[in-house]
Amino acid sequence: MNPVILFILGVVFVAIGVAVSIALHEVGHLLPAKLFKVRVTKYMIGFGPTLWSTRRGETEYGVKAIPLGGYVAMIGMYPPNKEDGSVRPSSTGMFQTLATEARSAAHEEVGPGDENRVFYRLPVWKKVIIMLGGPAMNLLIGLVLTAVLLMGFGVSTATTTIAEVSKCQVKAGETVDPNSPNCQLTPAAVAKLQPNDVVTSFDGKPVTSWAEMSGWIRASAGKSVQITVDRGGKSVTTQVTRCCPHAPSSPTTASRPRARTASRCTRRSGSSASVRKPPWCPNRRRPFFRWPARTSSRSPESSSTSPPG
Repeated sequence: MNPVILFILGVVFVAIGVAVSIALHEVGHLLPAKLFKVRVTKYMIGFGPTLWSTRRGETEYGVKAIPLGGYVAMIGMYPPNKEDGSVRPSSTGMFQTLATEARSAAHEEVGPGDENRVFYRLPVWKKVIIMLGGPAMNLLIGLVLTAVLLMGFGVSTATTTIAEVSKCQVKAGETVDPNSPNCQLTPAAVAKLQPNDVVTSFDGKPVTSWAEMSGWIRASAGKSVQITVDRGGKSVTTQVTRCCPHAPSSPTTASRPRARTASRCTRRSGSSASVRKPPWCPNRRRPFFRWPARTSSRSPESSSTSPPG
């Protein structure tokens, strides 16, 4: 699709998302206000000129031109003077004048029979509920979206499904044409492993998780091991010889953290990797293949990560 069209659609999608979140935020104020019998005169999404509005009962609902906010107008938001019930006087400062004008406008909206439906007559706890209704709705939106993300799409997790097999051994910073005579096949390519193969057995031991199999892979450096994979419902057994034949097999070496091993032994180039020549891994043309698949928790066959070095 045209990038310009994609950009426009993205802007429209974000604008709609912001408008919906604003509308729900204001609903968080509107519902408790109506529950406590406060007269709500306006429920508006946006600022500026009104694009559309309709009246339902005593409340006007509408959309304004600039979708960067919204408001719920309730009568009695500004209390009058406690002594005579008039609008509180103010000084001649700019902000005080604006506050006085706002109080005057709010006072004019109070009609006969509304004396007990004004906001300022509510108990403090009811005022707090109305004012916190918007932020509470924002938290609820976040929880719902997080739940949809986790339950609807899942999280990335390692599996025993092979997603990619590198054909050639490649030195760091170099490229090799897979069809050229200089292409030295990786052990995975020699063993004819294929993408989407699911490893079910490693060196005669049943495989139940990637965490378990990764330890066996580290301990099998330089050895020829038998691997059984599930390929389209059929069980296929093959032999794979892992790199670094001189790597020590002590528990300390076998349990090296994945990030350290990868940084000391390999340096990736494209879809392959090569050895930087650490003392325990002298072969500078280290074979490489990628496993397991990294995919969502709902569908563990869709993507991949690389193995520890």
